[in-house]
Amino acid sequence: MSTHTPPIPFPVTAVTCLEDRAHVERTLVLDLAAGVQRLRLGPVSALAVDRTLHAEVSAGHAARVLDVRIVRTWTPRAPLPSAADDSALRRRARAVEEERIAAGRQRDRLHARLGLLTRLAADLLREIGEGAGRGEAERERWTVELDRVDGERDTCGEQLRTVEARLTALAAELAEIRAAVRLSEAEPAELVGHVELTVESGAAGPATLRLGHLVPCALWRPAYRAVLDGDALTLETDAVVWQRTGEDWPDVRLTLSTARSALAGDPPRLAEDRLTLRDRSAAERHTVDVELREEEIAALGPAPVVGLPGVDDGGEARVLHAPAPVSLPGDGRAHRVPLSAFSTPVTSEYACSPELSPLVGQVVRGENRSGHALLAGPVDLVRGSGFAGRGTLDFTAPGAVVELGFGSSDDHRVVRETEESRETTGLTRRTVVTRTVRLHLSRFSAPGEHGERVVVLRERIPVSEVSAVQVRLRGDACSPPPGAVDAEGIARWDVPLPPGGRRTVTLVYEVSASDRVSGL
Repeated sequence: MSTHTPPIPFPVTAVTCLEDRAHVERTLVLDLAAGVQRLRLGPVSALAVDRTLHAEVSAGHAARVLDVRIVRTWTPRAPLPSAADDSALRRRARAVEEERIAAGRQRDRLHARLGLLTRLAADLLREIGEGAGRGEAERERWTVELDRVDGERDTCGEQLRTVEARLTALAAELAEIRAAVRLSEAEPAELVGHVELTVESGAAGPATLRLGHLVPCALWRPAYRAVLDGDALTLETDAVVWQRTGEDWPDVRLTLSTARSALAGDPPRLAEDRLTLRDRSAAERHTVDVELREEEIAALGPAPVVGLPGVDDGGEARVLHAPAPVSLPGDGRAHRVPLSAFSTPVTSEYACSPELSPLVGQVVRGENRSGHALLAGPVDLVRGSGFAGRGTLDFTAPGAVVELGFGSSDDHRVVRETEESRETTGLTRRTVVTRTVRLHLSRFSAPGEHGERVVVLRERIPVSEVSAVQVRLRGDACSPPPGAVDAEGIARWDVPLPPGGRRTVTLVYEVSASDRVSGL
């Protein structure tokens, strides 16, 4: 098909943005004639994946698509601007070029004059030689003529050297200007795609054409904005979309999906896992090797991340819809698209885990009333004093509890002290390790502040996985005893603090092991 045929505009009407690509849908009403005809539509993104191209005509029209393909061409460089609209660089380049031409002409004139003076000096020396041979002696005239010719040659040579130096400088400046013009004004060739469509229509009339294809260089990630106002939390859900597909998406219906179309659906290959049995040695039968290890507990909250994390949909593909048409330019920048917002009452607590951090942070919990799952992503935290920082949000199902930390409270301070003693009993030869943890909690309040504030302290106790090692909480030595200890060994205290108050919490536990245990 001739590329000179004017293409029919084929705008983007709907986009489904996936985790690392996008599915673009275009819709157009064509005025078809009866018979087979070829149409040129576009331009479209040159990054469109050919094997995903699909076109269909509306069912109410007696027409069918015989062939559809994408043809890509390089567009020529943009024409140079006219002289009246020249940039400052081009005007400077023209002035330097004119000065260089004038300096070149002056150099040519000086070369001609210097050659003439050289021939004149040769003729004068020949005349002096011939006169001296005939006995003529005009010493004064010959001296004056030679001095005049030599003076003219020196002057002309100095002017020639000045002009050549100026020509060299002008050539260097002109090269720099032309390089700057190429970088600032020259437009590189652009790869543009067009859709060539072959349609067979049984009757003339309008028909709706739909075309869809995948395109790379487009992705999205969830982001949130949480506003805490007293006992109410407002959570706004946004989608941050990037796209650099080579074309803009004006006023499109945007759908956001967590489906991963790039992942293969084949099951993993099975490999043999051989298990062998052997008799334990005498040393192994009398010794139990143990070691202390750190294990993260997911209930304590997600680890902080830098930037936007990957899409976490809880293992099930999720689909979100933008409530209104949006425009997304293809500039590769991040654009926030509002998706939903809801308000919910929350409960607030001040919590601290002194082993991890001496800061006391405010944690709020409320119900997810958005009507859809909240995917994992960053949260901009805002409260009465303004922007409070950035946190992270875990995957939260509809109706589940949303938990957010709103930063530390500067009027609290926690100091942690630990002591450890080790002893061995005589008869059973058991090793007993006693650890004492003291937590000093204080509150510095502003003048005129009233009312107690409950601070939730959490401290961990080791959990044994073998019967040879036992861990026992000494409740009689704890002051006060912990309110609860969960299965992961996390002890909790609810400590009320009045303004300017101080409290000390003591935790004592024992780790005992028999003489067969090593590594404790």
